[in-house]
Amino acid sequence: MKKDIKVNNFRNIGISAHIDAGKTTTTERILFYTGVNHKIGEVHEGKATMDWMDQEQERGITITSAATTVFWSIAKKNKNFYKINIIDTPGHVDFTVEVERSMRVIDGVCMLYCAVGGVQPQSETVWKQSVKYGVSKIIFVNKMDRVGSDFYKIYYDLKKKLNANPVPVYIPYFFNNNFYGIIDLINFKLIIWEEKNNGMFFDFFKIPEDYIEISNKWKNNLIESVISDNDIFIEKYLNNKIILNDDILLLLRNKTIENKIQPMLCGTSLKNKGVQCLLDSIVNFLPSPTDVGDTTGYDAFGKKIIIQPSESERFSALAFKVVNDPFIGQLVFFRVYSGNISSGKLIFNSTKNKKERLGRILRIHANKKEDINFVGVGDIAAAAGLKSFYTGDTLTTPDNFIILEKIFFPEPVISQSLIIKNKSDEEKIFIILEKLNHEDPSFKFKVDNESSEIIISGMGELHLEVLVEKIRRENNLELIIGKPKVSYRETIKKSINNVEGKYIRQSGGRGQYGHVVINLESGLKGSGIKFINNIKSGSIPKEYIACIKKGIEDTAKAGVLWGYPVTDVVVDLIDGSYHDVDSSENAFKIASSIAFKEAFKKASPTLLEPVMLVHIEVPSESLGVIISNLSSKRGELISIEDVLNGYKVIKSNIPLFEMFNYSTTLRSLTKGRGVYSMFFDFYFEVPQNILKNII
Repeated sequence: MKKDIKVNNFRNIGISAHIDAGKTTTTERILFYTGVNHKIGEVHEGKATMDWMDQEQERGITITSAATTVFWSIAKKNKNFYKINIIDTPGHVDFTVEVERSMRVIDGVCMLYCAVGGVQPQSETVWKQSVKYGVSKIIFVNKMDRVGSDFYKIYYDLKKKLNANPVPVYIPYFFNNNFYGIIDLINFKLIIWEEKNNGMFFDFFKIPEDYIEISNKWKNNLIESVISDNDIFIEKYLNNKIILNDDILLLLRNKTIENKIQPMLCGTSLKNKGVQCLLDSIVNFLPSPTDVGDTTGYDAFGKKIIIQPSESERFSALAFKVVNDPFIGQLVFFRVYSGNISSGKLIFNSTKNKKERLGRILRIHANKKEDINFVGVGDIAAAAGLKSFYTGDTLTTPDNFIILEKIFFPEPVISQSLIIKNKSDEEKIFIILEKLNHEDPSFKFKVDNESSEIIISGMGELHLEVLVEKIRRENNLELIIGKPKVSYRETIKKSINNVEGKYIRQSGGRGQYGHVVINLESGLKGSGIKFINNIKSGSIPKEYIACIKKGIEDTAKAGVLWGYPVTDVVVDLIDGSYHDVDSSENAFKIASSIAFKEAFKKASPTLLEPVMLVHIEVPSESLGVIISNLSSKRGELISIEDVLNGYKVIKSNIPLFEMFNYSTTLRSLTKGRGVYSMFFDFYFEVPQNILKNII
């Protein structure tokens, strides 16, 4: 039975790519061929199962990562079923946080590439994210039916641009210049799909004579790639002995799991060709939780613990996503790394040191839910009703203190003011914003001390636009959005020593006394705030050091001169004094804040601005006017590359401030044919003439 599937037959996978490469279309075919859906939902019709949000259907893009579970058997026998948990992730750079948290919990990923667009900017980003988390990959070249498709160009681009090691397992077959089927190199057969029944059925044929030479070439490439470090099989190959297909599959699987190679496939999801081969490859080549092996955690003292993916181990899981469901309440998605848990059991949030009763466990299929009573090692599920768990928290049993490694989330780079028309809704809006922050940690909000405006911050204009629209629709609130603002950072250009901060208050009875002396110097780029305690004489008792550090960190977060967070500074606490009666934690906290502000003002303060790595894809004839426009935006040209069909990709570093409303400018300069994407790259000092305008 499907419910008895063992953990080594699990596959936890993601589907990732550049926007519009066909991720959701491919997932829809997977749902259809595995029997989950009996009808194919099309993205262009706004009926895709995985794009269930209203905004996703209207915009035709994936905004939030959606999860589903399917079952597949290569032999089509019930006893040999595999359980595949799939996460369909967004392709737009503004929602890259969804990809980040998905990569943390999946074991393998299917990287999709458009057969015409090739290796596009966001596909580079998701590739780097997969490398960071050590996720095994297979490559599916989609849209082979489009004019200008080039499977082999993408093969060489993957090697050149991503330092990948793709190994074609299937190659395209064209008849009368039309994509007609694919050639299975391992079984050395041509596969042709029936046009009717949505490509449900297909047949195997002998490879045509005009494709024998190229098929032999790539079959030899496949064999040489998988036996390259195996002396036994190298000897067989050199002596022209037959290497069995089962041996090729096993060697290919092992090298894929080790991240040494990436099996490469092709097809067209929209025209229903190649998806069954993709499912076979997911099962054949991507790892199970047991293949991935042990996970690292930490005990209450910060000591490293090795967690084995076994049912016999104590339960541990990581919460990787939080969603507020209008009917169920808070849903916490989690991946189980060891042991198992049943509904009704007491669980422990070791990150926050809180206990809760686990009510309902749910299997998620896009926006549909199925109650299950049990979830075991290697599986992905959701819990309803948990109040203290947020993204990155560890779920364990009360007798098992483990903290799993958290998920990294990038800092916001853009801000806007949010004004509520009806003042009576102010209290409600803060509850909503708090929930959104729990769902999406790359979204932040605060109240501006001077203007009393609510400031929301995120990864891009589209990111904030989508979130605000979500607030409007789900809560029926009237909101006014201010112009986008850049999230600048304050820093210093020189060091300053022996700066005092004193806080003394006497008002009858016990007073307040705090006194600190600090040095302030520039830190490394991206280092944030570094605090060093150099008190050795006992001039300040140890119990006050933590609150001194907290006072400095709080002041840095709020900003000193312009209200932007301070970064890249080193604070060295060198001296101070205390009073036996009047000293308190609050007094030292205030004193440290005074010292930090005073030192910062004397250390040549300046502003840093976020600089974006921008990829602009334009027709060759528009190249000159685009480069000219970039120079007016303080852009620094990095490279110009040729892509398919007479297009160029311009890579450039441009300050975020200059990129607002750039889509309108680009459309105008390229007659609607240019597209761009941008990613945060680094912070850099604002030029003096720009700094005056900002201040």
